[in-house]
Amino acid sequence: MELAMNAELLDLKAFITVAETGSFVRTARALNLSQPALSRRIQKLEESLGAPLLERSTRHVNLTMTGRDFLPKVRRLIDEFETSVLAIHDIGARSSGLVSVAAVPTAVFYFLPRAIGRFAETYPRIRIRILDIGANEGLEAVARGEADFGINFIGASHAEIEFEKLVEDPFVLACRHDHPLASRKRVSWSEIVSHRVITVGRNSGNRALIDNALARHGLQLNWSYEVAHLSGSLGLVEAGLGIAVLPKLATPAAGHPIIHTVRLIEPEVSRTIGIVRRRGTTLSPHASQFLKMLLEAWHTPSGTRGQDKPKPRSAQANSIRRA
Repeated sequence: MELAMNAELLDLKAFITVAETGSFVRTARALNLSQPALSRRIQKLEESLGAPLLERSTRHVNLTMTGRDFLPKVRRLIDEFETSVLAIHDIGARSSGLVSVAAVPTAVFYFLPRAIGRFAETYPRIRIRILDIGANEGLEAVARGEADFGINFIGASHAEIEFEKLVEDPFVLACRHDHPLASRKRVSWSEIVSHRVITVGRNSGNRALIDNALARHGLQLNWSYEVAHLSGSLGLVEAGLGIAVLPKLATPAAGHPIIHTVRLIEPEVSRTIGIVRRRGTTLSPHASQFLKMLLEAWHTPSGTRGQDKPKPRSAQANSIRRA
């Protein structure tokens, strides 16, 4: 195969890094290459494939359709190669390998740390890759096989995905403590129309879930500000620019000095967070064991049950998280 003969390992790593950073400048710096040398490597790789992988502009670099299809394949190729090298160097170790998990960022904070800690103690040579990406991208990563499994709130009706529920996560209203709605125990969706609402963009899985739920009740979310990530909406709330609608797990912990959350009703809208896997496939032994430990950590008494919100450590109590 021509690609196997002409493409070097650094060519493939260069492509992956450009795809992740969206920048030739940052990639050249990370790989300790000059920009012309980096460009030559990408060009050589594209010539080997016979198709362009990247669309270049003056400000940013985007993947072509071929590039988007090629990226997960080359990632897995590099992972398998590095895992093989580690196995050769660590023949005396009990095991080596890689587990990849695609999780919405909120899930990374609440669901994974305890399981990762337990797994690392038992399998110290197994590497864990966390893809903390949006819901749509995460589901795609699982469907393509880029991730062994995922934690997501979409995919329950996907024909190629198995969905195992973990918890219901209701959408709530976030506002400053000095906002007029902060004194309320609950607020209806129709009541927030007169206020300046901050929301995430239409490409967000959270936004799609909200819009669809409200449409079923003949309602529409009227917004004043739109951001790409939930963390951005919380920043605007802190600045006193408006109120935000977001999942409860994405809000700051109780006792935050600036932000207060209020229950949203009429209708009550929630997202169901669960484990997503490709239907009809078998997890590797390491991925299966990690998933088992994750579920055990979640369901044990010291973890979180049902709809209760996990309580972060004191050092994290005032942190703002995105989802």
